Amino acid sequence: MPTIERIDGYAEELTAIRRDLHAHPEIGFEEVRTSGIVAEKLKGWGIEVHRGLGGTGVIGVLKGKGNGGKRIGLRADMDALPMEENTNLKWRSTIPGRFHGCGHDGHTTMLLGTARYLAETRNFDGTVHFIFQPAEEGLGGARAMIKDGLFQKFPCDEVYGLHNAPDLNHGEIAILPGPAMAGADFFDITIQGYGAHGAMPERSKDAVVIATTLAQALQTIVSRNVDPLKAAVLSVTQIHAGSANNVIPGEARLGGTVRAFDDGVRALVRDRMRKICAGVAATFECEITIDIRDTFSVLVNQEEQSRVVEAAAKTIVDPASVFTRSMPKMGSEDFADMMQEVPGAYFWIGHDGSVPVHNPGYVLDDKILPIGASVFARIIETRLPVGSHA
Repeated sequence: MPTIERIDGYAEELTAIRRDLHAHPEIGFEEVRTSGIVAEKLKGWGIEVHRGLGGTGVIGVLKGKGNGGKRIGLRADMDALPMEENTNLKWRSTIPGRFHGCGHDGHTTMLLGTARYLAETRNFDGTVHFIFQPAEEGLGGARAMIKDGLFQKFPCDEVYGLHNAPDLNHGEIAILPGPAMAGADFFDITIQGYGAHGAMPERSKDAVVIATTLAQALQTIVSRNVDPLKAAVLSVTQIHAGSANNVIPGEARLGGTVRAFDDGVRALVRDRMRKICAGVAATFECEITIDIRDTFSVLVNQEEQSRVVEAAAKTIVDPASVFTRSMPKMGSEDFADMMQEVPGAYFWIGHDGSVPVHNPGYVLDDKILPIGASVFARIIETRLPVGSHA
């Protein structure tokens, strides 16, 4: 099954756009150059442009043929990650400590391809809102846009988003109705003990020992408090303490994340974390403070919109390569917050390469750019058909 021929004709230009964005990555709420390019492209295609929602967000508004009142949002994220790239690509990141290691440069480019196609053809009856979102990587870009009135200023009857998937094969598309991605909390813990000479530990309240004890104790929450039939993950991903080999530090900091598909489980984990911190603080006679932040909602795909994605995808790729019962992902996605406001669906597009996202060696396959753009476009053409008013 073919991608849309007209969009295939954009492939070379889309690749150039994507590689330019890749070479100039910007992290959350700093996407000034990226949003500028997006706005310029949209204006050049005759699309109404609005800037500034959620800081660096961009909205494109395009009306089709006829007088249909239905409105659909298509969303792409624009931000990179604060990490180094370890590839030898000619278009590798030119900015130290910044890397499009999750493929958001590809998502932005796909939506630009969709916007160009729909602006040229207008083969739909209704309004499309192209939502280019900042700060997806844990900084709350979706919530910032919603707080700035995204769906009041640009109402949507339904919304759609996508993500590249190196764990799927090229040309495979996955959509999972129901809970599809986990909700997430980020946490930071500060331990205030008492420092001393490394040779005199009895005079200290050793923050390193307290930190390692606490990290181990937190691991009992999922294994001993959460229902085994309800998935949850608690990962301590940072421990910071100490400055010299002969100094026992008085302070240590831990950080990490919690993932779950059930808000009740998330509440249980938060409660147990606070109680364990209090208990360890009492045991070691020190002060422990914990900050737990609700960062991502559980992403729930609606049945109706999931079927829309499935049907559209089967016209773009081999129908046998469209999977509707893929496994839920423990990763999180702040598009979930938009889908709590408006019914929608979120899907994955497979591509060549086995290095996972968020890895320094991750490489996006540019061959999927026309596929993603075509699926988005087909969703619009089937949901907003010319000659029908919904």
